[in-house]
Amino acid sequence: MEVSEILVGAAGIVLGAIITYVWRFSERAQETVPTAPAPAVPPDIRTVLSVLRSSALVMGEDEKVLRASAPAIALGLVSDDRLRSDQLLELVRRVRRDGEVREEELEIHLRRRPPIFVRARVAPLSHGLILVLVEDRTAEQKVETLRRDFVANVSHELKTPIGAIQLLAEAVGEARDDPEAVERFAGRMRTESERLTRLVQQIIDLSRLQADVASEHSVVIKVGELVAEAVEHSHTDAEAKAITITQDIQPDLYVLGDRAQLHAAVSNLVENAVTYSPDDSTVAVSATGDGDEVRIMVSDHGIGISPEEQERIFERFYRVDPARARTTGGTGLGLSIVKHVAASNGGSVEVWSEPDLGSSFTLVLPAWDVDEGEYE
Repeated sequence: MEVSEILVGAAGIVLGAIITYVWRFSERAQETVPTAPAPAVPPDIRTVLSVLRSSALVMGEDEKVLRASAPAIALGLVSDDRLRSDQLLELVRRVRRDGEVREEELEIHLRRRPPIFVRARVAPLSHGLILVLVEDRTAEQKVETLRRDFVANVSHELKTPIGAIQLLAEAVGEARDDPEAVERFAGRMRTESERLTRLVQQIIDLSRLQADVASEHSVVIKVGELVAEAVEHSHTDAEAKAITITQDIQPDLYVLGDRAQLHAAVSNLVENAVTYSPDDSTVAVSATGDGDEVRIMVSDHGIGISPEEQERIFERFYRVDPARARTTGGTGLGLSIVKHVAASNGGSVEVWSEPDLGSSFTLVLPAWDVDEGEYE
């Protein structure tokens, strides 16, 4: 009996102790404020990413993209929380290994997209995060490539007439006792010097038009007068080949633009038509108004242009027939100038051509309403 009472008493003591412990633990639990888990990307970093103009990514420890700015998504760098570029991913891994900030220029090839040139800067953040900043430099790279090609082409084109003039000058010196030879060489020197002058002038014109920015010297131009001046510019060359230039100009057509630029563009179209047309043929120049547009068309019955080459004829220094261009003094810059003039004056240029049938080039410009003083 005494043993059972002792056991009961001991059990009561143990039970009381357990109840006391549970009560005290619950009290402490109620007084303690629970600690919230740290966010995957801290708020301050998210705020910075939201205002960055460049493409920005935050990578987690498992190589997942935890946060991506809108430009990064638009650039196609992210797909299903993963980087689509193995080059960028390898850069992230290297930074994660040694904690060093890295900056590299990369050419990134993404599936179903043209290559992009970027400058990537990768840096470690707190909590094991990695920040990737990507600046798209594709446009700058394209401009730089065009600049290098332009300089190389200009150098090559200038060598030809300069070299020819030098050789002809030596020939004149050696033939000083032969008047007929001197006269012949002098005539060729004049031809080469004219070609050189035309090339330099076209290079200057093209350099002014590179940005396709609207001219500050825009005036109201009567289209009939513009076309007449361009036709007169090629009158001598057309006469030499017995080519007839016809004009069909709708009256009272006006455009607002840079007169010198537009004169150069229409003159280039007429000059090309005369140059690449056979003798005793016709070049037709027309101008029509179509609602809010003026269309100046120059058509010939020349050699024509294949569909493959039509995609390249507006490139600088590109020639459909290089051998013929050498004999005619063509520079390969005329159509490039026409394209830039059209863009600088709010218009465009269209082409239709068939080999051995001829070509038609149309300069499309916004029509100007003289009475209202505004575009139609």
